Amino acid sequence: MEDVGIIIVAYNSEAEIGRCLEAAVGTGAEVIVIDNASEDQTRWEVERRGVRLIANPSNLGFAAAVNQGVRALSAPLLLLLNPDVMILTSLDAMRRACLDADTAAAGGLLVDECGAPQTGFMVRRFPTAAALCFEALGLNRVWPHNPVNWHYRCFDLDWRLAAEVEQPAGAFLMFRREAWEMVGGFDENFYPLWFEDVDFLERARDHGYHVRFVPESVAKHTGGHSIRKISLEFRQYYWYGNLFKYSAKHFSPGRHKLVCLAVIFGSVLRSVLGFARHKSLKPFVVYGNVVRLAGRQLFGLPA
Repeated sequence: MEDVGIIIVAYNSEAEIGRCLEAAVGTGAEVIVIDNASEDQTRWEVERRGVRLIANPSNLGFAAAVNQGVRALSAPLLLLLNPDVMILTSLDAMRRACLDADTAAAGGLLVDECGAPQTGFMVRRFPTAAALCFEALGLNRVWPHNPVNWHYRCFDLDWRLAAEVEQPAGAFLMFRREAWEMVGGFDENFYPLWFEDVDFLERARDHGYHVRFVPESVAKHTGGHSIRKISLEFRQYYWYGNLFKYSAKHFSPGRHKLVCLAVIFGSVLRSVLGFARHKSLKPFVVYGNVVRLAGRQLFGLPA
């Protein structure tokens, strides 16, 4: 596939990246790995398979690494592939969808280790202020099939049929170089990860592009290996920090403040419940940082 390049952003992915690379190389596309300063044997796993590698001396974040990969390749179509994703079928369906000049990107069908579709993850709608508030308040955990969450996570989507969608998962996402150039690439302010792919696709839609879901292209996704290696404190801080960046960028000031208030209330609740469950003050430390971050956003102070 001379017109497709595959970009894999890795971070401490030693245990997962081997199967991913073998399947990716088997497609015939040019493959490049951008390693964000892994501390394990990720780079060795890449090099021993003869795959092109850019080894960053520090963790530049997912968005910056994607942009690196795009600039390093020349193909007009680029496939983002997580190190814990293994391609199971041909990429032809995604490729055909992206050859349409009006299409910015296409996502495929993601299945778990048992072959079940990862509904609720592989395709979502763009988050609304209500969706983020429900998530921050923990309502989606106690009432997962509430109407707001149901709509956001596309539980109404028939995953067996191709469709125009809003936000396929960045774990297995093909996009046009032309669209990447048009919207200015991935926003590197989203660091180290979370919400950068959502922001990219929303900006593509704002430029008049379409985004497709094509279930004929299938990949297996184990999920979240890099996230688990980030401490809970930093995980929450980064996730909420990028949530605020997305909210401030795409919502009205009033809705952005509503999201901030929901995060504050939800963080206080999570702190109390965490203390009651674990008899530890750590939840107050973790979510106290989130509350301070939300408060600065609420009052327009620098982070």
